[in-house]
Amino acid sequence: MLSFFEDERPLRAAAGLCDWRLCGRLSRLIESGRVQGSLGESVLCPAGPRLPFERLLLVGVGPRERFDDHAFDVANAQVLAALVGLRVRNVAVSIPGRSVGLLSADDAGRRFLASIAAGADELDELALLDEPEALRAMAPGADAERRRQRARGPE
Repeated sequence: MLSFFEDERPLRAAAGLCDWRLCGRLSRLIESGRVQGSLGESVLCPAGPRLPFERLLLVGVGPRERFDDHAFDVANAQVLAALVGLRVRNVAVSIPGRSVGLLSADDAGRRFLASIAAGADELDELALLDEPEALRAMAPGADAERRRQRARGPE
């Protein structure tokens, strides 16, 4: 899952890396108008042989200057709906807002994991895409969320 801003060109972070590996395919989708990055937009496309996964889910988070808690929650709801609808078992996610530092790593990790925990029961593996230091900062929040989910048990 790759989140990106409506007004962010070229793409950055994980989305930019995937675009580079795909020889600009994501940029061409944006240029053609088929993908815009609007808040609530999600587009599923094949990843192709140059990436180690089958599909990419592009999730728009709207304009950068209007990114706030609401945009974060809308993007997370899109991700959860896609994970459930596609019956995804393994996923790599770029947390919305992290590519430009609009959310701290700890806050972003904790909020993202809490938002998807209830609906992603079928998920076997979740990999967060971020800088190594950010992933280390997210670890305590992720551990706390796992403990909360285990304590709740199956519903």
